[in-house]
Amino acid sequence: MWGPDMTAEEPEAGHQGGGGAHDLLAMLPRLTQLNGAVNRGRVTERAMEAAGVSVDRPAMSVLVALHVAGTPLRVGEIATRMQVVGPHVTRQINELARRGLVRRVTDPDDQRARLIEPTAEGAAATDRYMRTVLGWFSDALAGWSPEDREVFGRLLGRFMDDLTAHLNSFDDDQAG
Repeated sequence: MWGPDMTAEEPEAGHQGGGGAHDLLAMLPRLTQLNGAVNRGRVTERAMEAAGVSVDRPAMSVLVALHVAGTPLRVGEIATRMQVVGPHVTRQINELARRGLVRRVTDPDDQRARLIEPTAEGAAATDRYMRTVLGWFSDALAGWSPEDREVFGRLLGRFMDDLTAHLNSFDDDQAG
């Protein structure tokens, strides 16, 4: 665990890095800084306010998951994408449906199942939110070259995919 008394010159015992341990230790404070900047900066809440969207953070996450998917999704798929449990998503969907931001539609592949899709109002609210957040990120990267932006996006995507898969393997180990 990263602590205030650890430095890049003092890797944790047993830490695997293959020569890159110092690089990883140097990254940890930056990852913590990123998390703090996003949370302390209340990015989600400020973007919702700027976009005129009055839902809570978990409900906004449901709308964003649907927006990114670009297609109606089952509750279980939304939960998987959000990395939460289904009942949590169901509560959010019920509230979003009550407010007219999402609706349940029949799954064309299974008439018994329901998919969740945003209504026109929900899609418009999510679009405003996404434009706000992406505008802020774009402003932060304005001084970066197109090549730097491409490399950053590619490596960040790869890191998140690999980290997510690795962390999910912990759940698989406990289940098996």
